[in-house]
Amino acid sequence: MLSTETKKHVTKEQVDRAKQMDLMTYLLAYEPDELIRMSDSVYTTRTHDSLKISNGKWFWWSRGIGGRSALDYLIKVRGMEFVDAVQHLCGCTGYDPPLPVYMARPPSKPQFVLPKPYVNNERILRYLIRRGIDLEILDYCIKDGRLYEDERHNCVFVGFDGNGKARYAMLRSSSPTSVFLQETEGSDKRYAFSLPFRQDEDTVYLFESAIDLLSFATLRKDTWRDYNYLSLSGVYQPRRTLSETPVPAALGQHLHDHPSTRHIALCLDNDEAGRLAAQTICTLLSDCYTTELLLPDKGKDYNLQLQIKKGISPVIRMRGEPER
Repeated sequence: MLSTETKKHVTKEQVDRAKQMDLMTYLLAYEPDELIRMSDSVYTTRTHDSLKISNGKWFWWSRGIGGRSALDYLIKVRGMEFVDAVQHLCGCTGYDPPLPVYMARPPSKPQFVLPKPYVNNERILRYLIRRGIDLEILDYCIKDGRLYEDERHNCVFVGFDGNGKARYAMLRSSSPTSVFLQETEGSDKRYAFSLPFRQDEDTVYLFESAIDLLSFATLRKDTWRDYNYLSLSGVYQPRRTLSETPVPAALGQHLHDHPSTRHIALCLDNDEAGRLAAQTICTLLSDCYTTELLLPDKGKDYNLQLQIKKGISPVIRMRGEPER
């Protein structure tokens, strides 16, 4: 049995001080390399890309747990014992935690401007073909203005509103070793990348990313122009309760612009986050629409299924994978 001298202990004052530090303040001060900015007010971490930090709170979507303080994070995510976590934050040597870092009110949303195009699209075509996507489908997207290569050689996936005006752009690096993925400033998520072929079509196929959308279209090449396809431009993250959870912005806009839609085919990733998102969407829309879960048969997403079907070696680095 441990003696009194060797037992770990903390005082109530130390616990109270440790609870005062929010996660953003802690990471900015002591682990800045762990922070990855997603948007003006949302951050994620390098170790856990499904953990999001916003408005003084954090939530680990893949595990369904969250909190406010850095203490919660160290215990629930890092797996530290309570006393160890308090000592880590307070030091037990007269250490005072830094003053909270108050994030300035975000400025008004910047005007949306498409990135400048490069002189050709050779690099992005080489990259996307290497991921198995059909050249005819890519040519269609380029001619329709939905895809092009910018000056930094990123794939630019463009989304349009009902009047044909570009309102959204997602950038994806064309380097096989990079996982760079970022929205253009001022993008409106209601108009994410899509292929809306038929105004009167009653079915929409829903995806997490533009690349998954194009991969699914490639897999169904014989009939790819017969349906409407929509990407959510990222993982849809339900809130703690259904009453607080909105329909994904892009899906809500599509249903408004295409009133003939009656059926939603959910082609999200075959992982915990994807299945939770699909289940939530089904529940939210069950009164007005029929839904269908179409998870990939092989691999986590439809691009991996496409690569497996074509016998392509998975040389492209995926998000969440360690660098080779």
